[in-house]
Amino acid sequence: MGDSYYIIFYNLKQSLRLTHCMFATRLPLFTLVAILTTLMVNTLSNFFPPGGQNVGEISNTVLSGVLITPANYAFAIWGLIYIGLMAYGVYQLRLHPRKDPTIQRASQLLIVACLVQVVWILLFTLQWFWASVGVMLLILLPLIGAYLALHTPNQNIRPSRQRQWYAQIPFSVYLGWISVATVVNVAAALYTSNWNGFGLSQIGWTVVMIVIAAAIAAIVAIQRGDVAFVLVFVWALSAIAVRHTTLPAIWMPAAILAVGLIALLIGRGIIMVKILR
Repeated sequence: MGDSYYIIFYNLKQSLRLTHCMFATRLPLFTLVAILTTLMVNTLSNFFPPGGQNVGEISNTVLSGVLITPANYAFAIWGLIYIGLMAYGVYQLRLHPRKDPTIQRASQLLIVACLVQVVWILLFTLQWFWASVGVMLLILLPLIGAYLALHTPNQNIRPSRQRQWYAQIPFSVYLGWISVATVVNVAAALYTSNWNGFGLSQIGWTVVMIVIAAAIAAIVAIQRGDVAFVLVFVWALSAIAVRHTTLPAIWMPAAILAVGLIALLIGRGIIMVKILR
């Protein structure tokens, strides 16, 4: 009887190992399919939204009072994001995932983020805003994991120019925008819940969230000097300022912080050049 259990356990272990090897071998293809699926669903949702209005239309109608939402043109960054993800998808097809555990880890987490983003589109267009906040966090967390995997410095190996452009930068831009989107998503859910803001005005809370967003970018700028990530926040803050040109209490701090982030990047760059000399 003991030998039978051993044989069953051994066969199960071998089957799991074979399944894992097959998944690892096909991981690059699964990654590209996940990217293409998200792009297709995102595109179709603009023309055939499940709830009758697409994300942009909801932002301009139901959520028009959410002051931290950037001007419409800012969302054109999705084009850049998908170009970057497609570049990554093609790049990682050329690599063997088992020989590059960093890419393997990033691809696994990207698949999760892409599939969850499909769910987010459904929930948001159905106007289930608090549910969409929870799902947005499930997009954000895998992207943070993938970002850290790709950007953790290795003292022995300097990332190639290809890896920087086709892997690190696409994830920086994607994570940067999802970070901004998370802040906006939370603000939208609070707005639809008629949150009273603990006595602080809507403009006041908008400024608070702008400062929080800028602080996130500043931390990344100081600790990692990630230009692509920080410039996404500059893009968003600039678009917030453009949308609210009639509200100095919003556009001024947004514009000042955007300029401040650029100055921070330049300052860090000058310091790093002096250190490396």
